[in-house]
Amino acid sequence: MPLRPVPSARVRLAAATGVLALAVGACSDGSAGGELSAPVVSGSRTPVTPSSGATATSTPSTPSTPSSPSSPSSTTTTDPAVTTQSTVAQDLDVPWATAFLPDGSALVTLRDETRLLQVRDGRSPVDLGRVAGVEPGGEGGLLGVAVSPTFASDRSVFLYTTAARDNRVLRVTFEDGKPARQRAILTGIPKAGNHNGGRLKFGPDGFLYVTTGDAGETDRSQDRSSLGGKILRITRDGKPAPGNPFDGSPVWSYGHRNVQGIAWAPDGTMYASEFGQNTWDELNRIEPGKNYGWPVVEGKQQRAGFVEPLVQWPTSDASPSGIAYADGAIWMAALRGESLWRIPVSGNRAGEPERLLQGEYGRLRDVVVAPDERLWILSNNTSRGTGGEHDDKLLAIPLGDLT
Repeated sequence: MPLRPVPSARVRLAAATGVLALAVGACSDGSAGGELSAPVVSGSRTPVTPSSGATATSTPSTPSTPSSPSSPSSTTTTDPAVTTQSTVAQDLDVPWATAFLPDGSALVTLRDETRLLQVRDGRSPVDLGRVAGVEPGGEGGLLGVAVSPTFASDRSVFLYTTAARDNRVLRVTFEDGKPARQRAILTGIPKAGNHNGGRLKFGPDGFLYVTTGDAGETDRSQDRSSLGGKILRITRDGKPAPGNPFDGSPVWSYGHRNVQGIAWAPDGTMYASEFGQNTWDELNRIEPGKNYGWPVVEGKQQRAGFVEPLVQWPTSDASPSGIAYADGAIWMAALRGESLWRIPVSGNRAGEPERLLQGEYGRLRDVVVAPDERLWILSNNTSRGTGGEHDDKLLAIPLGDLT
């Protein structure tokens, strides 16, 4: 099956030849199968040739024919820093998350179209196909994506999806010359029209962290037997990770309303962004077994038994989603606030937040640190807000242009 462009005109894509295509069969719950092609991951790093300026040309450059996949390194290493801004992709329909493959290309999820894209700077995105069993609605759909730290050997990616009855985590494994396996490794996460959580990231300990929302029923956040309103920590098979604070449970922390951003500093300190209700959005330092207060408290209230946020914002200034750590700070994408926030952090201390890019690109959904040390930032104007020309975009901006 050759790689193909998205039928919708929302995404400009180029077909690639010489690519091994792998079909994904039915989901474990028996829902109809979709079709995904394996991402092309080269054994050597693709040179970065960003376009000049922040806007992609109307006619993307034609990609060279990729070579057959070989054995990439198991982790994504750092390239020499790139100091040029570029638009990596544009005309994206409700993009949600970005995760890097070992060769420096990245996977991007499209929430409502339930499609997975592979993107490289300087080339047109490639549509890998639809993910089976996803039923988008409201804020649900194809949400988070994480690449296995040992992708070179296990050829696996992980997806957070909304299904007919729940939110769930899928493991998709690509095998040369065989149908790929798509398996739900964690099910039963509450779903609703909003507050679905959805971020996936591998921590420095090698375990998969999963953020979930309260799905509109606030009591779930304080109920440790519910998967709603939590940060979960699981193995690559979906089992509770060794060392979790509650025996036999995937729960890592609780008392959350709707976490959509997690990141770690080099010393292992974990941070998370939190959607408030009407008053305060939060940045928290996450510790195992701790209670972050929702729905009893919102923001800084100095209540015994609950962890205070490091920083809080009025919801009009933030509505935070994805976060990344770089250069001594947390970088936080803000939806309603239409900004990128830079928050200096050190352990349990945070400095004065700095508001960047205010209104320049509209709503921002995700931010990740690329191997070339730029921030890759996803806008989110095709779902809500006022879409501009060629929205939505995946932007690459050097840190030096922001500090």
